[in-house]
Amino acid sequence: MDEPIAAGREADVFALGADRVLRRYRDGSDSSPEAAVMAYARGLGYPVPQVYRVDGPELEMERLDGPTMADAYLSGNLTSDEAATIMADLLRHLHSLPARSGDGSIVHLDLHPDNVLLTARGPVVIDWRNAGDGDPDFDTALTALILAQVAIGSIDHDIGADAGAMLDRLLAIVPGDPLGKLDEVVAFRAAQWTMSAEEVAALPVAAARVRGDF
Repeated sequence: MDEPIAAGREADVFALGADRVLRRYRDGSDSSPEAAVMAYARGLGYPVPQVYRVDGPELEMERLDGPTMADAYLSGNLTSDEAATIMADLLRHLHSLPARSGDGSIVHLDLHPDNVLLTARGPVVIDWRNAGDGDPDFDTALTALILAQVAIGSIDHDIGADAGAMLDRLLAIVPGDPLGKLDEVVAFRAAQWTMSAEEVAALPVAAARVRGDF
């Protein structure tokens, strides 16, 4: 197989012609739970890539045409207010989907500008590895914390401090009480194995940025 066309902290993405891609987890994790959440959300009208095949760590999905929201912002085609509005709308729509367990809603737990593709049919959310049933405010607080990590520089990203403007606008327009879940989200984020020791150490500063303490 050729070199990946994209790579994240956990998986690589390979092109399978013009219409499909293959996402493969490096640790061999089972991708079927992720595919199940995607199918459920897609069936309720949420913008999710179509999954064609699931085989252990591999997901064969439709290939989407369009930049990530992060790339659109960096190229000057999207403002911070527009980016925040898109994220807020996506979170609001997602949290309107009933949880499969009957308690809470569907949550993504990694919704940020690199995981939203701007396609001809509108924004589409990718990377559903952490998704499942959960608390909407927790999900929103996690998006806010990730933006804060970028804003303070603990996550190295070209958006840099501009993520702070996205964060402030997001918190101004999202429903619920995400700040009430922030301590739980910090603990959750600290336990994620993809986080470096330096990133974990900076989480209290990121949480303070979410709260607007500086």
